[in-house]
Amino acid sequence: MAGREPGAAAEALEGRASTEVLEEAKSVEFTYRGIFQKTLAANLCKHVVMANRRREWLGSTIQRYSDSPERNGVPAKQFAVIAPDEERLQEHLAKYEPGELDVITVLDDTLCDGVESWAFYGRQPINLRLRRGGTLIVVSHRSAEELLRVIPRKPWPWTLAILPGTPSMGGLWVYRDDGTDMRVLGAIAKVRPDIFELEAVEEVVEEDEKLGDEHLEALRSGYEEVRVYEVASGEGKEDDYEPVRLPGYREMREAIIVEACKPGERNPDYKTSSDRTMRPLVDFDACIKCRQCWLDCPDEAFDVTEEGYFPVNYDYCTGCGLCSQVCPVEDCIVMVNDLEFIEEGNQDVFPKWKEDPEGYREWREEKIARGRVRHSGYFNTDVWAPVDGGTAERSREEERG
Repeated sequence: MAGREPGAAAEALEGRASTEVLEEAKSVEFTYRGIFQKTLAANLCKHVVMANRRREWLGSTIQRYSDSPERNGVPAKQFAVIAPDEERLQEHLAKYEPGELDVITVLDDTLCDGVESWAFYGRQPINLRLRRGGTLIVVSHRSAEELLRVIPRKPWPWTLAILPGTPSMGGLWVYRDDGTDMRVLGAIAKVRPDIFELEAVEEVVEEDEKLGDEHLEALRSGYEEVRVYEVASGEGKEDDYEPVRLPGYREMREAIIVEACKPGERNPDYKTSSDRTMRPLVDFDACIKCRQCWLDCPDEAFDVTEEGYFPVNYDYCTGCGLCSQVCPVEDCIVMVNDLEFIEEGNQDVFPKWKEDPEGYREWREEKIARGRVRHSGYFNTDVWAPVDGGTAERSREEERG
């Protein structure tokens, strides 16, 4: 850490001397979408530990077990813990998960509305365990004002850092090497040099034969592009979070028994809406009632109305986007970023259309204009993330020039 002035975020750590802060064990959380971002989170944790070896600190990573088995899109967490010696590292690791976090990194901004772990854990605010003066880093193209509409307030000041970019979704078990991990590491180095400095992670990248100049470029671009917003005490969303009550084993039927359902019914204990990063919006005026969405939906999230329409049950929609790809009518089903529906929640929108078709049409067009997602599936693994943080994606070959 020698030779560098601590950043504003480091100085905000409870007003303590920087030398005192630097000698403590620290925890960095990566909140991600299961399967799609699993390897991305693991790579980030690995590099946090490797960068700290440059200053002879020890480190380890843990994944919260309650999130396993991972499913596609399920909110999940992995932690990197670093400490100046083994005793303090072991002390920090002797917990189910860190009680306080110095840095929380959110790899998909739709997780800012809260994290609902697998099955019975309940929704938790994204910054629940962020310590006083901690830093929340979000990969997003949204402004601080937009994100704070959904991020709960804290009784103390903290730092929101935004790294411009779209969520990197590698695809089923396939890691998408698009530079996102490097850009995130660069952002951490900029806003939290007490975790590691840019020079340290640059050395790690240079020594790795699998990484090249484009990775160094992405690392430095993340360092330069991250934007910092100091959040005041009480600023943010008023949250209705209630502490989780852990049920006894007799109550945990969903962990022991899978209830049988009659045809046409759904299991009320297995709602999967928290897996979703985007949701389909149906144009009922354009729908030709072909049933293709209903037939192809892997989660059986489409209902059937008396009139023969197919509205989405958003409690069970995981936002995979398959319906929008099989629909034969152009723009009849459009995928929209799920953060656009904070006010509506999982409310059924079919009655809205039935009561006021023109009002529904205007509402739908407004949502699409703000948050349309050009979705082509999660199978494209040859796309390199733009180092300038722009929205347009360029091919990896173009980046290499």
